[in-house]
Amino acid sequence: MTAEVDVAVIGGGPVGLAAALQAARHGRSVMVLEPRCGPIDKACGEGLMPGAVAALASLGVDPQGLPLTGIRYLAGKRQAQADFRDGAGRGVRRTTLHAALDDAVHEAGVEVRRVAAGDLAQDGDAVTVATREGGRAGEPVRAAYVLAADGLHSPVRRALGLDAPARGPARFGLRRHHAIAPWSDHVEVHWGPTAEAYVTPVAPDLVGVALLTRSRAGYDALLEQFPALLERLGGATGYGSDLRGAGPLRQRSRRRVAGRVLLVGDASGYVDALTGEGISLGIAQAAEAVAAVCARDPQQYERGWRRASWRYTVLTQGLVQATRPAWVRRAIVPAAAALRPVFVGAVHELGRVR
Repeated sequence: MTAEVDVAVIGGGPVGLAAALQAARHGRSVMVLEPRCGPIDKACGEGLMPGAVAALASLGVDPQGLPLTGIRYLAGKRQAQADFRDGAGRGVRRTTLHAALDDAVHEAGVEVRRVAAGDLAQDGDAVTVATREGGRAGEPVRAAYVLAADGLHSPVRRALGLDAPARGPARFGLRRHHAIAPWSDHVEVHWGPTAEAYVTPVAPDLVGVALLTRSRAGYDALLEQFPALLERLGGATGYGSDLRGAGPLRQRSRRRVAGRVLLVGDASGYVDALTGEGISLGIAQAAEAVAAVCARDPQQYERGWRRASWRYTVLTQGLVQATRPAWVRRAIVPAAAALRPVFVGAVHELGRVR
């Protein structure tokens, strides 16, 4: 037998679940294909910008976390700080966010099948997705449209020949939690010689530290670039979670639509985690993809994807390119402090609720 639905979502991470919720709210029958059980952890900065908090609230999702009032840049004793204008963001454990979305999907009556997606075959009316369960062939799923939200190294993107070469040096992310009470209600961005450290309060007794870098050094070695932060953390001990890694972060797709298959979230292409907009961007892309499906015009999503992504792409590419030279990295915090209106404006754009 073959299961039939209006929309099949490949990938049950936060963006895939958000896409499923949006499609269900538009009256479409939806099935999520995700072989992994339970909340899925991932290397992530875990800071939701105000726009992401608002977007989740519109889906009826309100994950527990700590309020974030703005962003603080630090380099040694120098710092620059700006607050969000459109309300607070939120520091949320990735697993907590995933669990909240998972609950919302089940409450909406969306079926989540614990199967892995395999080959895709398209005709003029639908896409048939082969599945595997426990190493054996499962029941195929036939859907009018497929939303592929299967992550940074998307197998669907690769299978459809939509991978494009990434330009520039590869960057990688590492994330770990430290069992310590947060000392700030801001996301702190510490700038080092070859890395940035993103510090996010996520629970009353837990702080997340995400390191972004071109270096292949280990977490502890990279953390030594930030002596003031290391002192705050009480040294490199007291870990509150296992180490997680991701990368290369830069991924490109030739296009986002192949027939009736639409790429959403990281699967559609990713620049860098530098601005912390991954969740809000993925939810916005999911909304555009669902709108295209409801209009029965998948090509409409190419325009919608560009509309949702242009600001993130321009801002992030600009920052990544600009901060490659060592002298720029040394100057970025003094410049942010000296040009405060520019820094405040940039933080407002990051935190803007659309």
